[in-house]
Amino acid sequence: MRISVIIPTYNRASLLLRAIDSVLNQSHQDFELLIIDDGSTDDTEELIKSKYSDSRLIFLKQKNNGVSAARNLGITKSKNEWIALLDSDDEWLPQKLTTQIEFAKKNPKLRFIHSNENWIRHGQKVNIPKKFDKSSKNIFERSLQTCLISPSTVLIKKELIKEHGLFDCHFEICEDYDLWLKILIQEDIGFIEESLTNKYGGHQDQLSTKHHSMDMWRIRSLINLYLKNKKPHGHLIREVIDQKALLLQKNLLKHNQIEAHQKLLEMLELL
Repeated sequence: MRISVIIPTYNRASLLLRAIDSVLNQSHQDFELLIIDDGSTDDTEELIKSKYSDSRLIFLKQKNNGVSAARNLGITKSKNEWIALLDSDDEWLPQKLTTQIEFAKKNPKLRFIHSNENWIRHGQKVNIPKKFDKSSKNIFERSLQTCLISPSTVLIKKELIKEHGLFDCHFEICEDYDLWLKILIQEDIGFIEESLTNKYGGHQDQLSTKHHSMDMWRIRSLINLYLKNKKPHGHLIREVIDQKALLLQKNLLKHNQIEAHQKLLEMLELL
């Protein structure tokens, strides 16, 4: 079973090597590794080309168009049936691919498999809040509130991503939340209890640390989902939209973010 591994990166030369090495050190070795440089201005390209000579490693560079465009380029250029995503600041444990492949073989109807993960903050393993528990069977309903599936834990068939239009490049953040919901509302997915990925956080260049109104993007995604899926899940989606919109309106007005508040109201008029 051959896999295409896709790592998007932007100005993370100091972190990227850890991610790459974790792929090359997998117990399952039948893969291609596509590194998509989203217009980095640091020494990413020189570092990769000087350190690695593995023929499975493919380095592609694009103009700075964002993580969604980078992932989409990797998906488009990939040669294999299965896609494994890895963020450039995360790393896989050595058995990650092997464990997911074995699970896929035992569950041939599944086209999407994810797993638990370890959270690392400032070099220390931390406890994961209960609201991010991935094991619940009603994962679609719970995923409406927040993104429960980390891209770095995912093994997914390329055909499934393409069926849902790839990652939406209009989303500056929450692009994974958006795509996963489109899939979860229609598809059964597989979950592995074992933690197979180390997810690192706390560094300043993370997109999620730069956007204080992530729910603005979540609401945008939910509205799109609601308009296309009023039955049978419309009431669940609408309930979460109303809840998030109320809290966000209060927050925006409290901080005198009038323009953002107006944008939110315009979005809600679509309902």
